[in-house]
Amino acid sequence: MGLPEVWFLIIAVLFVGYFVLEGFDYGVGMLMPFLGRSHTGGDARVASDEPAADPDTRRRVLLNTIGPVWDGNEVWLITAGGALFAAFGGWYATMFSAFYFALFLILIGLITRVCAIEWRGKIDNPRWRMWCDVGIGLGSWIPAIVWGIAFANVVRGLPIDADAQYTGGFFDLFNPYALLGGLTTLLAFLTHGAVFLSLKTDGALREDSMRYASRLSIPTLVVAGAFLLWTQFAYGSAWTWIPVLTAAVAALVMVGATQVRKEGLAFAATSIAIVGTVAALFGSLYPDVLPSTINPAYDLTIDNTSSSHYTLVVMTWAAVLVTPVVIAYQAWTYWVFRKRLSVEIMPKPAGLRSLRAFGE
Repeated sequence: MGLPEVWFLIIAVLFVGYFVLEGFDYGVGMLMPFLGRSHTGGDARVASDEPAADPDTRRRVLLNTIGPVWDGNEVWLITAGGALFAAFGGWYATMFSAFYFALFLILIGLITRVCAIEWRGKIDNPRWRMWCDVGIGLGSWIPAIVWGIAFANVVRGLPIDADAQYTGGFFDLFNPYALLGGLTTLLAFLTHGAVFLSLKTDGALREDSMRYASRLSIPTLVVAGAFLLWTQFAYGSAWTWIPVLTAAVAALVMVGATQVRKEGLAFAATSIAIVGTVAALFGSLYPDVLPSTINPAYDLTIDNTSSSHYTLVVMTWAAVLVTPVVIAYQAWTYWVFRKRLSVEIMPKPAGLRSLRAFGE
């Protein structure tokens, strides 16, 4: 295995880390409008043991579950994009040209979500918080769908000519396979986020989170199973059955674990299912990085898009020295903030009380 193949594998690992970690962040953001309401039923004893919580307090609990880690999780995407640019310049250029508007939507969504998360608690005003919640929701729903559409199109191939130029239009990306990919990532992140919340909250919020996870698990299994089978039969190879079957078994475990309220097992299962799915996509792609639907001779491959050997050597040494430090720091962060959160321990809002433009 040469350095181009090593860096193809590294980029796959970076996207695995991003989807596993940022996936539950997206899920939390998408579930905030639903789980942020009052307790909706279930165990009456749990509901009675928890003090009555207004919806805003519940939403602040939900947001605080990802508060210490969400920005660190996004580092995986930044690193993946940087590695893609440095190691495979041709792949980066053509893919970003083809997905220009789609990636622009993701970028706008991420910027909106960052601002909304950071600014939500600055002003103690219901209308201010409402608009911040809208920003968090849009910044979670849009990337959760578009990432699936983008990766499905990469595996399926794009109309690329002899000059490595994308010749299609924006709406060419919305083919049935890609739309199924978008629905798969949407449901996977929703379920992953619900299970994560059941691990990080207590009381009625914990119960409500697991209830949502159990309801979402079966649709996720069906849709993701259909997408993986389509991927395997249309684009996979013999060895990619391994990640496909791994993801399938993990998804079945996820369904069972959510039904019996085993949140630790469920979270491990959703994580493994996401790992298996991303591995199947990159495995189906190899040795191409962006197939051409016009002519196989125009395919972008690992060999014809990789950077020079010297560049890859320098990148490899940088990765060897820096990556363990980053992983250790992020693991330490998760350990420090490992405790469950509940409405009982949430302090009162500490934001400014005056904002004339929002009705004060």
